[in-house]
Amino acid sequence: MLLILIARWALNDTQAGSLFLVQFLASLTGVQVSGILLARVGFRPAFLSGLLLMAGGVATLYLGSSGLGMVSVAVYGLGLGFIIPTCNLMIAEITPGSRAAAVSLLNLYWGAGAVLCSLLVAWAQRHQLIPVFLGAVSVFLVLLAASARKLPFPQAIKSTDSPMAWRKICKDPTLWLFAAVFFLYPGAETAVGGWIGSYVARMGARGAAMGPMMPAFFWSALMLGRASAGLILKHLPERRVLQVGFATATAGIGLMLWSSTLPGVTAATLITGLSFATLYPITVARFSHRFGVAARSIGSVMFTLASLGPAVLPWMVGVISKATGNLRSGLAVPLAAAVILLLLHIQDW
Repeated sequence: MLLILIARWALNDTQAGSLFLVQFLASLTGVQVSGILLARVGFRPAFLSGLLLMAGGVATLYLGSSGLGMVSVAVYGLGLGFIIPTCNLMIAEITPGSRAAAVSLLNLYWGAGAVLCSLLVAWAQRHQLIPVFLGAVSVFLVLLAASARKLPFPQAIKSTDSPMAWRKICKDPTLWLFAAVFFLYPGAETAVGGWIGSYVARMGARGAAMGPMMPAFFWSALMLGRASAGLILKHLPERRVLQVGFATATAGIGLMLWSSTLPGVTAATLITGLSFATLYPITVARFSHRFGVAARSIGSVMFTLASLGPAVLPWMVGVISKATGNLRSGLAVPLAAAVILLLLHIQDW
């Protein structure tokens, strides 16, 4: 939707980047509130509230000015903050024998949704049906909430664990390395996926035609990589996959910024999406293994950072692009993040 909203509201790149900032800061708030709800009243209220908030935000996104649009973005961002941790934790809890596989399958469906939505938005724009499309999404979310209302959600469980020794844990340098990854990786992924359409649309007439389709290329590559993650991890250790993934992501984003042709940028987009595919799931798995039971509490901090990164890095892309008059300069932000992530994973920790 970014290209469409930029044109509709006559946004410059700084203002367009603020859409990311608003969405993910609202999502961060949702993550914090959902944590309280899950502990006190269980999964059902957070899940249903998330769907309804998303429905309200999407339904009003295209109705008025950019000011109302920012409010709508904040509303569906808040809903996403409810839904994302709730779905992850609920799926993990109800499938104790195959948690990793079940959560990976959930992420695969999220990828499929991102690809399909990109294509549907492009189709709706071509046929001047964006309001109809957004209305249909909103109605579907409401129907989904209504149909899920009576499902047997897991109940709230009060923790009997002893207080966690935060002072001791904070002295562990590994914690800070994980914090950097949880901040930088989601931010880099969102920056590339969110801005690639605008980047390609500025590459002449062919780019303008292909721009709305480019996010679908990125998310398709990401989805394909996640579908093959199990096979990859059977043959390569997690640390090696992380090193190769971040190295390839660095090369992919670098090629994207270096190439001046549409085929070159398209190939770079596919390379970057494939390289990103397994990095976040592996990071979450390593974090859980490293901190054990304590990961339940520390995880709220990490998921908060995973919301801050997608708020800050895409916003920085817009700010730098506006200041320099060149979106390529702004996209140096995810490139720098990929380089830092590669350097962090050279040594085993």
